Amino acid sequence: MNDITMRLQADHLIMEALKEDISSEDVTTNSVMKEEMAGEVELICKQDGIVAGLEVFRRVFLLLDEKTEITFFCKDGDEVKNGEKMGVLRGDIRVLLSGERVALNYLQRMSGIATYTHAVAKLLEGSKTKLLDTRKTTPNMRIFEKYAVRVGGGYNHRYNLSDGVLLKDNHIGAAGSVTKAIEMAKAYAPFVRKIEVETENLDMVKEAVEAGADIIMLDNMTPEQMRKAIELIGGRAETECSGNVTKENIERLTSLGVDYISSGALTHSAPILDISLKNLHAV
Repeated sequence: MNDITMRLQADHLIMEALKEDISSEDVTTNSVMKEEMAGEVELICKQDGIVAGLEVFRRVFLLLDEKTEITFFCKDGDEVKNGEKMGVLRGDIRVLLSGERVALNYLQRMSGIATYTHAVAKLLEGSKTKLLDTRKTTPNMRIFEKYAVRVGGGYNHRYNLSDGVLLKDNHIGAAGSVTKAIEMAKAYAPFVRKIEVETENLDMVKEAVEAGADIIMLDNMTPEQMRKAIELIGGRAETECSGNVTKENIERLTSLGVDYISSGALTHSAPILDISLKNLHAV
């Protein structure tokens, strides 16, 4: 995540997180630290995993005090080990204490997603299939969570509702049929937008192909149903399979030859990676 993206898309979200945690003051820190004092604290990994979100972590402290100095000994995408010193922070002890929880919340969450995504993506190695995330993200955390998916080796599906056409079951119900929904989308959406259709059975797949869908999602089908659907599509559209895909069950899909597998679990079910700030002392 570069500086421009951070300033335009992330800074206001980070500020809201800080305001949530410090509505008026950090009463605990202000009780024990009456005035500015220089200090140092270490960023310690307490669990093996893939790190993501270091610049977001840094930004929390810089928004509180731009004079804070942070040195990292790893970078996003690196494998980190239990007990590894990931970095050192130097600055006003009051800032280090007040920013600690928000900064760690971002780093732990993003690193957890990257770690889980990495584990799932490894199961697809050697196949043509790309692993995608979904819009099943934590409100106001999407930019951070989708970035973490990329760090972990996954790919982003559409970012939001403005980013692409995905005709799901209720859109099809509202339009009246798969064919009608695709016709209406082609008439309305900009020509540069691909049209994806969610299908639940072979009849819907056949209708979507014949109506000219660019991508056909095979949703909650059995592997055998998906094989038949892929044969029916015959390369006339890209294919995506979806529906409760997790690390534990994705291997049943790896031999299908679909273009994409999407998994909401990458963002909604990844556990955090345990990371702490330790050994704070005055310098």
